[in-house]
Amino acid sequence: MELWQAIAIALMYYISDSPWPIGMGYWVLQRPLVAGFIAGVILGDPVTGTIIGATMNLIYLGHITAGGTMPGDMALAGYLGTALAITSGLDAQAALALAVPLGLLGTVVWFTRMSISSIFVHWADKYAEEGNIRGVMLMNFVPAQILLFVIKVPTLLIACLYGPDLVKGVLDFLGADILHALMVIGGILPALGIALNLRAILKGSTIPYFFLGFALSVYLKLDIVAVSIFGAILAFLHIQFTRGGENRGISA
Repeated sequence: MELWQAIAIALMYYISDSPWPIGMGYWVLQRPLVAGFIAGVILGDPVTGTIIGATMNLIYLGHITAGGTMPGDMALAGYLGTALAITSGLDAQAALALAVPLGLLGTVVWFTRMSISSIFVHWADKYAEEGNIRGVMLMNFVPAQILLFVIKVPTLLIACLYGPDLVKGVLDFLGADILHALMVIGGILPALGIALNLRAILKGSTIPYFFLGFALSVYLKLDIVAVSIFGAILAFLHIQFTRGGENRGISA
């Protein structure tokens, strides 16, 4: 991997967790599918990057960051995992074995950031007591973003430059049998993400829509895009009728 490619991937990893892209980081740039595509474009192989990213995305379908807790850093898995997989010649299934440990390593970065950022909150409180609105605003952006840049960019830059050799060395040391076992385990991991997603979907009135999607695909042979369009229309109608029912109940 060339230096400019490692810098570009490291910057995208930082931007995905920053407020700069008008709040699209968590919902768009952090997703392994998007991260894999971007890493693939930077490394000159967007198709492989998208395939690896989409496969990793299955693990993180039920990913939720609540408050100061985070089960795994899906952005690190997406950007670094895809970069290491492409430069090391791993396929999508083998790359899944990298996604989980990388995601867990990312939580170290997350908790370090959150712990240090708590200091900036007290600085902002001090400016708030003085009535300095500009100071409060600056404390909420400048120190936190400098810290985020310092923590994420150098870390990922070093990992991108020296990680591929490390991965190749580890794979050579483990041998073909262990690698096959990792690939089998990697093939099971998406079931975890799908199960977490189903746990959120299969609740009350949403259950019929879930099975309707299967019926549309199996009996009418519709592709995923067509099923998604029908799903969006039905979701809109469901919300409208639900709100209408609540309003009628309130009026009565």
